[in-house]
Amino acid sequence: MAELRTLLSNLNFSDVTTYIQSGNVVFTSKDKDQEKLGSQISEAIKKQYDYEVPVLVKTIKQWKKAMANNPFTEEDISKQAITFLATIPIETTIEIDSKNDQFKIIDSEVYLYFPNGFGRSKLTNNLFERKLKTQATTRNWRTINKLLEMAAALE
Repeated sequence: MAELRTLLSNLNFSDVTTYIQSGNVVFTSKDKDQEKLGSQISEAIKKQYDYEVPVLVKTIKQWKKAMANNPFTEEDISKQAITFLATIPIETTIEIDSKNDQFKIIDSEVYLYFPNGFGRSKLTNNLFERKLKTQATTRNWRTINKLLEMAAALE
């Protein structure tokens, strides 16, 4: 993660901070074009490490909105996550045999509830990427809250 911080600092991002060994990065940038920033980071990682990785960039405002839109507020938060999508999907009504697991698509997020835990769920990034035809990355609520705390400290 230290190398990732250095790489992003060399791209002229400021206040670069990483969270655990997860690829989560919080930073500030004069450039506000999120798609361009994501591409720039992805290309730099590819050039430096010969590793292709999709990068999703969210503003703190988008992050807070995603958190506020959680439709599962009555459920155990430790059994929930959000799958962040690169784009708002065109088709949001999809059939998935997910047993007891639940999901709801709102804007560019898929809200997930796993009453029996994450381990055996069929609700994966690959499934949502295939069905919704966009890139996806999932974070649990502990990580979501920590990233918001880190971003808020930069404001």
